[in-house]
Amino acid sequence: MSARPRRAAPRAIIPRMVLAALLALMAMLAVPPAGKAVAQTQGTDKTQAPKPAPIDRNGVLILIRSALLALDQANKTGNYTVLRDLGAPGFQANTAARLAEIFAKQREQNLDLSGVAVIDPQLSLLPQIEPNGMMHMAGSFPSIPSPVNFELVFTSVSGQWRLFGISVSIGQMSTPSPVAQATSPPPPEDGKSSRVGKQKHRPLAAPKQP
Repeated sequence: MSARPRRAAPRAIIPRMVLAALLALMAMLAVPPAGKAVAQTQGTDKTQAPKPAPIDRNGVLILIRSALLALDQANKTGNYTVLRDLGAPGFQANTAARLAEIFAKQREQNLDLSGVAVIDPQLSLLPQIEPNGMMHMAGSFPSIPSPVNFELVFTSVSGQWRLFGISVSIGQMSTPSPVAQATSPPPPEDGKSSRVGKQKHRPLAAPKQP
């Protein structure tokens, strides 16, 4: 009796990061001089060019400040439940305990992000809609008291933008890279950061309507 050819085992599919630059948070794993921490969600692929996000300046400020202040409170209290609950379903794949591990170094270094409430950010990447439908932005706060670099990714849930990826680092105004994402979170990294990429910084401005 002839033997049948053996069927090749299916290859495991590895999710790709939201952005090769944030979300490279959200390439998320290049370590800046001071180190960094990253929370991750689910990868996506980019085949089309991103386009400006239909959101005004006030909307951008609200999203940036609410995300960073939620992280600040989580770091100061050690309770990441609220930060997790504010995120999109993909972000919530990270447990509160997992987020505590990811941002442990920031807690040890007493990272203070409270200044973002009163200082305007400078955007290195104006809000844009990626091919996967997520909104991606990056920038920095000049001094609070040290420069804070950030990279954020949001996804629409029931008509509202919810946090999908977050990356924060302290130091020279370098650019962010991929941010917070869920399904298979990478191991925590040292340092005062959560990921960012490299681009020229511009003052905050409302993106053009498509």
